[in-house]
Amino acid sequence: MSSKQRKLIRWSIISLLIALFIILLTILIIWVVLQPKKPHFILQDATVYAFNLSSTAPYFLSSNFQVTISSRNPNKRIGIYYDKLDVYATYRTQQITYYTATPPEYQGHKEVIEWSPFLYGTDIPVAPASGASLSQDQANGAIWLMIKLNGRVRWKVGSFTSGRYHLRVECPAYIPLSTRNTAIAEVGTSVKYQLVASCKVTV
Repeated sequence: MSSKQRKLIRWSIISLLIALFIILLTILIIWVVLQPKKPHFILQDATVYAFNLSSTAPYFLSSNFQVTISSRNPNKRIGIYYDKLDVYATYRTQQITYYTATPPEYQGHKEVIEWSPFLYGTDIPVAPASGASLSQDQANGAIWLMIKLNGRVRWKVGSFTSGRYHLRVECPAYIPLSTRNTAIAEVGTSVKYQLVASCKVTV
């Protein structure tokens, strides 16, 4: 390879690095100027169809309920792609329902969207300590659950779309329950509870 060719390759590499630096710097400046904000999530309500816990250890839980969750995009110039979003319920950090996936969504500037997924689990084993606590909560007439969302989001600014970011949402849910007997606490026909609880969002 001649000296002239080596010099040409060197300048090509330097030019490419400079171009990449300018592109990345431009994206960073745009990002700082726009000041992207996390979406705001609210747990609006829960409709309980069944919530049955075995009376003694080992504890098993079968549940079926529907929640309504809304999200507001507070950004004026940034859209949000929800590529993947799994919803489930936990009690004292233990997962008590299966994952329910929501369809992909695009959320425009200042737009509000809603999801109403069904959450359910059949004969889910519950840890002894959590089972005893859950049984006591049912006897007291209400339970505290945490409705969680895990997913992937992308930000859209004009024609530019970012890479994927991990989204975590935690919504506290205080749900009353009717106790029909000492063995099983159950809510039969659907009972809808208005919750309107703000959620913690991490991106």
